[in-house]
Amino acid sequence: MESTTGPDASKTPNSDLPTMFRPPVNRAMRVLDRSFFKKTVPLSAATVFKSSDISRVRGQLHKSRDLLGLPRTSSIREVKVDDEVKKCLLLREGVKYDDAATWSPTINELVENGAVGIGRYDLELDYDYWTYADIMNAILPEDMLEELPQGFTQVGHVSHLNLREQYTPYKHLIAQVLKDKNPTVRTVIRKTEDVGAKSEFRTFPFEFLAGDEDMNVIQHEQDCEFRFDYSRVYWNSRLETEHRRLVNKFRPGEMVCDVMAGVGPFAVPAGKKKIFVWANDLNPHGYEVMQDAIRRNKVNKFVTPFNKDGRAFIRWSANELLQTEPVTVAIQKKQRRSAQKEETPAPPAEVYKRPTLFGHYVMNLPANAIEFLDAFPGVYAGKESLFAPHTSTPLPMVHVYCFSGHSEDEVDDHKDICQRISERIGYTITPEDRVGGSGNVELELAIHNVRLVSPNKQMFCASFRLPKEVAFRQV
Repeated sequence: MESTTGPDASKTPNSDLPTMFRPPVNRAMRVLDRSFFKKTVPLSAATVFKSSDISRVRGQLHKSRDLLGLPRTSSIREVKVDDEVKKCLLLREGVKYDDAATWSPTINELVENGAVGIGRYDLELDYDYWTYADIMNAILPEDMLEELPQGFTQVGHVSHLNLREQYTPYKHLIAQVLKDKNPTVRTVIRKTEDVGAKSEFRTFPFEFLAGDEDMNVIQHEQDCEFRFDYSRVYWNSRLETEHRRLVNKFRPGEMVCDVMAGVGPFAVPAGKKKIFVWANDLNPHGYEVMQDAIRRNKVNKFVTPFNKDGRAFIRWSANELLQTEPVTVAIQKKQRRSAQKEETPAPPAEVYKRPTLFGHYVMNLPANAIEFLDAFPGVYAGKESLFAPHTSTPLPMVHVYCFSGHSEDEVDDHKDICQRISERIGYTITPEDRVGGSGNVELELAIHNVRLVSPNKQMFCASFRLPKEVAFRQV
């Protein structure tokens, strides 16, 4: 399955299965008993006498809507007739094998022509057949069925389940069924406190609910592989779309400063696209994982990892990059086999020269990244000649992630974000400075709605070009 499924809790209607196909109910169950979920459903079936007629008969019964339309169930079965195995077709539940009045004209015609015989068929259903929602609807108290806990985040083989308080008495039962119904899940955990509540590294306390107590995961994103101990680093699979969106804004050969890089979900995919990145994270284990990901994904020519404080890194890296020896990377294009056989000269290598100035800053620490913006005033003081209009190089874009309220009018959230940014950089930015707005178009402001975290908490990415009044300020 994909890494993420559903919201943390979503409205789950009663099973769309007809009542006769739903699992048996046991609302007193507290320890999962899979053997309880067995059911025999009496149906009717059309036994096809000649194997050569199966396709034709099936087509006719499908057209007349007489076949059983049960999800995850094949309508073709085998039955014994006089010690000989024959194929039969399961019929919709309204058809009674012993009551010809319930037969459609198509069924009557097939019987009269001797193509089929109508008889009883006992359909056996068990735990493996029913879905997670089906089982939950059969064992949770009725007053808890309106919003089943069915959304979770998956990282590698670990499912991270969020549960509302009323469901915690059933947490092990819920986790076990969830694990059973998702083949790629081996471990189910539950967060016991908010992310970062006790760790500056954005990790969170959790408890094991089901499966192996193994937090060493392998996670794939944007054609890159990451291996890490999920209990020691921050990873959110729900952000894959956002990681991809931002990386797609960078051009090959550009220089990016990833200030709070984590294990590298921005930096490593960017490196694969021939984008230079200096990637920094304060978490020593996250730094080690990022080093491994850089090697594993063969992007070491483009991505350089660091393990420093984010605020200090912003100022240090800008100066350090200017003083570091130039780096040139040549990528030899692969020749087609036909060209190799014809001894055609190899195409010229693609050459990328690492810029001495950052084109983008990424600040992915939504809880407090805005606070780190106070490192930017004066970051390029005395270096005005390196930028437009003296050269063709614009000042860098800053992409800062943050949380705000989930207001009825999103403009209110944008005003809040702009005000907080303005306070940290000592320069006024307003929502009107957005692209196409009536304000300062040089700022190229864009505030992207990333995702709704909770009913009153929205995650945003505010992108703006660093104002010259901030970058060149004498401090």
